[in-house]
Amino acid sequence: MIVNLTIAAGLAGQRLDEALARLAQISKGEARRIIERGGCAVNQAMVRVASRSVKVGDMLTAGLMQPGEFRELMLGTEAIVYQDRDLLAVNKPSGVASQRTPYQLKGTLEYWVVEEFVRQGIREPVRIVHRLDRGTSGLMLFPKHRQAAAWLSELFKQGTIHKQYLALVTGVPAAAEWVADGPIGKVASARYGVVAGGRSACTRFRCLAVCDGRSLLEAQPVTGRTHQIRVHLAAAGMPIVGDTTYGGAVAPRLVLHCLGLTFPGRDNRERALCAPLDQEFVAQCGPCLQDIRPV
Repeated sequence: MIVNLTIAAGLAGQRLDEALARLAQISKGEARRIIERGGCAVNQAMVRVASRSVKVGDMLTAGLMQPGEFRELMLGTEAIVYQDRDLLAVNKPSGVASQRTPYQLKGTLEYWVVEEFVRQGIREPVRIVHRLDRGTSGLMLFPKHRQAAAWLSELFKQGTIHKQYLALVTGVPAAAEWVADGPIGKVASARYGVVAGGRSACTRFRCLAVCDGRSLLEAQPVTGRTHQIRVHLAAAGMPIVGDTTYGGAVAPRLVLHCLGLTFPGRDNRERALCAPLDQEFVAQCGPCLQDIRPV
C-alpha cells in the first residue's frame, strides 16, 4: 500500500530511514530497504539515500508491503539467460508482473532484478525499456546503466530488435504464413481490439504445427502495441489458449512465450538470445511440440 507521511518538528534533522521507520511503524532495516530499492519519495522526488536528513514539512510517499499480500519471487541463476557489461537478459515466468506498481513491489520481475543488481554490486536503478504481459513468459532485457538504457530504448523504437514468440491457439489458420495489420485501440479498461482509428500494428505469423484442433504458431511482432499478438490472434478467430480476456480456452497459464530476441550489441556484434520453454508451457502444447504435424 502507499502511505503519505509528513515530517513534524520532532523528526526534523533525522535520517530519512529513521523518520520513515517511526512514521510508518516499521523497522529501520525495512525502511532502509524500501528507500534503497526506490520505494520512497520526498516531496514527490524519488530518494535512494537512506542517510539523507529530513526537514519540517517534508512529504514522504512510500510503498509498504503488507505481510502475506505478495509472495517473494524466487528465481535461480538459470533465469539469467545472458548478461554483459551493458545488459541483463532474464527469462520471466508466466504469472509474474514485469514492473512493480505503487501497490506491489516484491513479487515482480523488476524487484527481483533490483535485488540482483544489489548482489552484483551495481549501484544503478532498474530501468524498464520494454514489458511482457503478466501471463506472458520469456525474454526481458534490463540495461545496467543509463547509456545502455538509451541504446536499448532506441533499438525498440526503431524496430531493430527482432522478436520471436510462440503461441498455442485454438483453431487452424487458413494459410501457413500471413501478416496481421489491423490497427489496435483500447476498447475497455484492460482490453484492446482491432478498431478503426487505432494505432497501426503489424505482426507476422507462421504455423509450426497442428494437433487436436489447436495450432502452435510463431509470432513476430513488427510493432509493439499493448496486447498486440493476443489481439491480432483473437481478431482472426484464433485466441491464445489461456487468454480468457480475449476468448481463449481456460488453461493454467497464457500459452504465449517470448522465445528469442536478436539485435546488434553496442559493439555492433549481433546478439541472438533464446529463453527456454518452461514445463507448463510444454505440457499445454502437448503433441504440438512432441509430435508435430507441419502444415
